[in-house]
Amino acid sequence: MTSYYDEIEIEDMEFDEDEQVYTYPCPCGDKFQIYLDELQDGEDIARCPSCSLIIRVIYDPDEFAEEDDDDTTFQVEPATVTVA
Repeated sequence: MTSYYDEIEIEDMEFDEDEQVYTYPCPCGDKFQIYLDELQDGEDIARCPSCSLIIRVIYDPDEFAEEDDDDTTFQVEPATVTVA
C-alpha cells in the first residue's frame, strides 16, 4: 500500500502552460510535479524531485482524456474509370 504525504485537489495546484505541468509546494521547499500527459494517462501521483514525498492528485480523469481522432472525417474524390 502506498503512503501519500497528502491528497490534493487539482484545483489547488498551479499549472505552468509552458511546461504543461501542475505543481504544488512540498514541505522540503521544492514542488510536487505531475505533467499533463501523465494525467491524461490516468496517473494520479505527483512526486517531489528533491525528496521522497508523494501526493495523490484528486481530479476527474474524463476532463483530461485526450480527444480521439474518431471524429475526423475525410472526403474522397470519386475516381473516373475508363473502360475500353
